[in-house]
Amino acid sequence: MTSPEDRGPEEQAGREPGQGPEDKPFHFTDKRKVDPETGRPREGADAGSAGGPAGESTESDPLAGLDFEPSDEAEVDAAVLAAKAEAAEHLDALQRERASFTNYRNRSLRDQEAARTKGIEDVLTALLPVLDDIDRARQHGELTGPFAAISDKLDGSLEKFGIERYGAVGDEFDPTVHEALMHQPDPEAAATTVNLVIEPGYRIGDRVVRAARVSVVGPQ
Repeated sequence: MTSPEDRGPEEQAGREPGQGPEDKPFHFTDKRKVDPETGRPREGADAGSAGGPAGESTESDPLAGLDFEPSDEAEVDAAVLAAKAEAAEHLDALQRERASFTNYRNRSLRDQEAARTKGIEDVLTALLPVLDDIDRARQHGELTGPFAAISDKLDGSLEKFGIERYGAVGDEFDPTVHEALMHQPDPEAAATTVNLVIEPGYRIGDRVVRAARVSVVGPQ
């Protein structure tokens, strides 16, 4: 057996005789965090490794632990455009629904107002004979005492519902609101005016329920 003293310098350095320092076997360690065959992160890959120069630590890749490949820019843009298109469709549908509801609400309000006015008009039409009798009694001075108070209360109730009595002597004749039952010529008259109210007119707002029946005087 050869003693250490009898070995040459090459044998003492762990090399075969005739093998120089440059022929020493090279060994490397695979420090890649992702397995190139499976594509999955290796165990312990999230731990920091001294891969930088002068002992600087290299930060781990935030995507190294993910089990999918990041989508390319084209796929991301397509997904964003699809989401925007869907949002625009929902917004358009919501706006159409809101406009439809607004129209329905306005139409309902108009229908309610028209129904209310029609109801008041029907009641007024039914009361016209009574109102005409009260007016004739007033013109002849027969409406006195408690009956006068009742008449005033009735007139106040009609005003609350927007009912207006019109027609008075001296008013200028208007064929849209007056019905002339008699006409008396007057060469000196400059315009046709009412000289006698036979039956007063009634209207609700701008709607004439019954035109005032009058006698007029005016030019030939």
